[in-house]
Amino acid sequence: MYENRREACAVKDWKGLEDWRTDGPENWQGLEDKRTTGQEDRRTAGQQDSRTAGQEDKKTGQENSGAGAWTKGQKERAARLQDRRIGRRDYSSSRVECDYKDDGSNILLDANENAYGPSVEFGDRAKDGRPEAEAAIDFLGLHRYPDPHQNKLKELLCDLRNTHVHTSRSLKPENLFVGAGSDEVIDALLRCFCTPGHDKIITCPPTYGMYAVSAQVNDVVIVKVPLETASAFSLRPEAINQALSSDPSIKLVYLCSPGNPTARLISKADIQQVLEHPTWNGVVVLDEAYVDFASDGSSLAEWVTEWPNLVVMQTLSKAFGLAGIRLGTAFTSPEIAALLNNLKAPYNISSPTSAIAQAALQPKSLAVMRCKRAKILNQRDRMLQELPKVAGIGRFLGGADSNFLLVEVLDKPRDMGGRPSNKTAMALYESLADKRGVVVRFRGKEVGCEGCLRITVGTAGEVDRFLQETRNVLADIFQKGGVKVPKNGEVNETAANDVIA
Repeated sequence: MYENRREACAVKDWKGLEDWRTDGPENWQGLEDKRTTGQEDRRTAGQQDSRTAGQEDKKTGQENSGAGAWTKGQKERAARLQDRRIGRRDYSSSRVECDYKDDGSNILLDANENAYGPSVEFGDRAKDGRPEAEAAIDFLGLHRYPDPHQNKLKELLCDLRNTHVHTSRSLKPENLFVGAGSDEVIDALLRCFCTPGHDKIITCPPTYGMYAVSAQVNDVVIVKVPLETASAFSLRPEAINQALSSDPSIKLVYLCSPGNPTARLISKADIQQVLEHPTWNGVVVLDEAYVDFASDGSSLAEWVTEWPNLVVMQTLSKAFGLAGIRLGTAFTSPEIAALLNNLKAPYNISSPTSAIAQAALQPKSLAVMRCKRAKILNQRDRMLQELPKVAGIGRFLGGADSNFLLVEVLDKPRDMGGRPSNKTAMALYESLADKRGVVVRFRGKEVGCEGCLRITVGTAGEVDRFLQETRNVLADIFQKGGVKVPKNGEVNETAANDVIA
């Protein structure tokens, strides 16, 4: 009926992703029956199966070893989740994983936070004399539940992304879902579109680890289509489309642009090639957590008004420096947004989070954000120039479209024929954290990232210290004739690489 889904989206009677699981774009009409058929599927495939399978498991468990026995599949999932590592490692307790407690003396260049702090203008005073931001939070109103719809916040987010670079259409609040960080959005999409134990998603490693973690939690299989390492981690749309054509159980494609840890924007043409797949009826999810560090006009958020099978995720954690308030967004078609909003908990965004986010989206705060972003970009350029001068540092891999860089660490200086080395990178990573108070991120086990560290761009003083400590550590390593690998070296590398952030 339609040549592509962009044309379908423009039709007035386009009702959503009706019968979205069937083949052929002519049947890809909307998400209407996902509200009914999808719920029935979940009831039949989920509740009935869980009732029968659960009763059988319970019966089997009682026969074998008493009530509460786990199935083989449950044990495998539990084992995978036990290996999950989120956030920072405690560098003062012999590599034990626990909550990271910083005393203020460490340089934290491991989680891609905004080193210059939150982009909220605190200077003005409200009529009652309180700081404007404090008055906006309305502490006396905290005994009331927050707004479940967050339309004021959504309007501000739409104003921010209605650049009209990619379309003449405008985003509206009905195009938005807001959650507790992008992680809630990632999980909600899986729960909305994937049947546990049956459906699959595509990820493109090296990429953000939470896609895989959320898939494991939801019992969804991951199909990996790695980025092209020979061309600076570019997307492989032909390979993705081939996978989509061969496996109808793939429901979501997660893309990260700029990539984490690659720091490279994905070509708009490559994304469009996946969106235009002639028969696949799933959803492309574009994670733009770092897009504000790329060139102006890079965000494709407004493009969702052209492509009903596109979801663009963003966050206030990075450029806005508001990682602590946990606010993530999903720009998408009204039909998908309605599903996500019906799926969420009623009050998933707290009143303080909403108030601070709205304050950060006001003109004065946006000016603060752009000023701090400019400082980060200046330090990024400085690192691009200065870091290669350190003996033992190799190439930058990927791109430079974010607030972090991915760089190789060599087994000896470059002029002596040094090659990328996980052993040397791990030694540098551990020595910086354990003895120098500089925390970066080891990524040497990722696809195409042999010997790589991911380094967040810090303040001028933090970059000074990082460069000096890196120079000192590598000089000491090479003076001693290289790295002596401990017996558990491979285990340590894997553990360090598995930390997600």
